[in-house]
Amino acid sequence: MEFKSLGRTGMKVSRLCVGSWNFGTYTEEREAFRIMDAALDAGINYIDTANAYPDVGMRGISEQIIGRWFALGNGRREKTILATKVYSFTEDINDGPNDGHGLSIYKIRRHIEASLRRLQTDHIELYQMHHVDRDVTWEEVLDAFYALYLQGKIDYVGGCNFAGLDHMRAHISSKEKGILGIVSEQHKYNLLCRLPELELIPTVNYLGIGLLPYSPLAEGSLAGKRKSGDIGKSRRRAIDTSTEKGLRLHTQIEAYSALCGELGESEAHVALAWLLQNPAVTSVIMGPRTVDQVTDMTRALEIQLDRVVLNRLDEIFPGPGGAAPEAYAW
Repeated sequence: MEFKSLGRTGMKVSRLCVGSWNFGTYTEEREAFRIMDAALDAGINYIDTANAYPDVGMRGISEQIIGRWFALGNGRREKTILATKVYSFTEDINDGPNDGHGLSIYKIRRHIEASLRRLQTDHIELYQMHHVDRDVTWEEVLDAFYALYLQGKIDYVGGCNFAGLDHMRAHISSKEKGILGIVSEQHKYNLLCRLPELELIPTVNYLGIGLLPYSPLAEGSLAGKRKSGDIGKSRRRAIDTSTEKGLRLHTQIEAYSALCGELGESEAHVALAWLLQNPAVTSVIMGPRTVDQVTDMTRALEIQLDRVVLNRLDEIFPGPGGAAPEAYAW
């Protein structure tokens, strides 16, 4: 396994991360335990969850499953760098009018205590904002996280689904307070979604923030063809070739599949390898449903895509053309 420092911190995380969105829905608890055990065996030390996973009506179950796995002992908690999130509503009737999305001090304090109970731990290595809250000042948000840091309940603070401007504002406020501030950004980024290259990636590179791509296989679109019996277990959406957009996507996927065939590699492995070769990327968040998927995805770490292949991928999946403003200005 390869490891990389998380942004400008000294903490090293595995280049692949186990995302737990499927735990409790597509993946039952026993298989989730096997997935996390296999991940540790493969050298993956990084597990990501959220207090809102896996879905409406089941919020918190993913954290509970991970907590029960930690309780099995044998160094599981000590070997794991744990990340969870706050922002979404958690269906706690005791939150009353504060049950909506948000990042108030009140909400952050209450929700980390609930997450710690579910996770059966006393601290979280990376506590992330699941989304930006533009109705709360950065002074309030950063005060909340800094208090948790001083209490020993968190080590680092991360963002998710932030714009570059959000990170700049948070950075300025952190500098004024003389604190470390945000060290990571979890963001949707894959061959089919390259908009982060326009503004976000230049910003996180400048600020020393580690990029953590989620949905690396575009909800299965980049995972290759599956057996018909497996389609029902996937989040992959069927491509509607009756529309111009659907036909274009179908053409892209067919060209991509052909390229991967020439390389002798699976579509999923190439998609992960493409992300891992980006210097901005710290770790790629996988969403395994089975233990076999964990062991299979480590193959991506061994693949090096040369400039010819990278250029062909750019032709198939053209991004915005680089960073702003050069991507669109003269």
